[in-house]
Amino acid sequence: MDTLTFWEGKWYEGSPALMGPRDHGFWLGSIVFDGGRAYEGCGPDLDQHSARAVRSAKALGLAPTKTAGEILELSHEAVRRFGNKAELYVRPMFWATKGGPGPISIDPDSTKFCLCVYVSPLPNGPGLSLGLCRTIRRPTPESAPTAAKASCLYPNSSRGVAEILARGFQNGVVLDALGNVAETCSSNIFLVKDGVAVTPVANGTFLAGITRNRTIQLLRAAGTEVVERTVKPGELETADEIFTTGNAGKVQPVIRYESRDLQPGPVCRKAAQLYREFAHSQRIC
Repeated sequence: MDTLTFWEGKWYEGSPALMGPRDHGFWLGSIVFDGGRAYEGCGPDLDQHSARAVRSAKALGLAPTKTAGEILELSHEAVRRFGNKAELYVRPMFWATKGGPGPISIDPDSTKFCLCVYVSPLPNGPGLSLGLCRTIRRPTPESAPTAAKASCLYPNSSRGVAEILARGFQNGVVLDALGNVAETCSSNIFLVKDGVAVTPVANGTFLAGITRNRTIQLLRAAGTEVVERTVKPGELETADEIFTTGNAGKVQPVIRYESRDLQPGPVCRKAAQLYREFAHSQRIC
């Protein structure tokens, strides 16, 4: 068993077909999701991921059919079914099946829910290589539903990934509309200079992630200064350390940025250790 899907009150093994070609979410993109992690029998911040899935649905005009508490309970059930040896991705989703009175609007009463939990090993390599994306920017709140973890935002990031892979990097740094650093194509970003961790301030163009916020909290509580502010792309050229935070890999060091080679530094190592300790305090099974 590598996938469990909860749909319409039942658990299914694998990835069942849940949509038809006329479903609003299928062809007009009214889908939101969230992504939590569970590993070693622990589920760090799954309560926050459940709550954000509900907020994202509301931000897109959907009417969530599950509460955050219900999503969390189902997530814990799935993790227990897999057992404490599995490394899992936990993905609740909402979408619309019908349109509303407008030509492409959403009927919120047609909102559907599923939870898909599947085996997804944590990365175990030495670190990431990043390049600066030249072909895409993050959208503004006026041009896209940036307050939601909405599926329709991700094709833009996928374009950035295609560019960056072609240039020999693993992920890309994406700028906002004003040319400031926002995030990578799939995670939040930190730089370290003279022992101070710096991360782009949340400005509505990217999700200030749950793992990002937890890392800030943990570092500050442990005595490390963390500053949220506007970050210029040139600062990455002179940073002592760069690391990323996100659900796929949690805290990951950057070992190459453009032509620069870097080493995992003390602040990144500290953040990773603090996060591991926190994760193990969130035991499910």
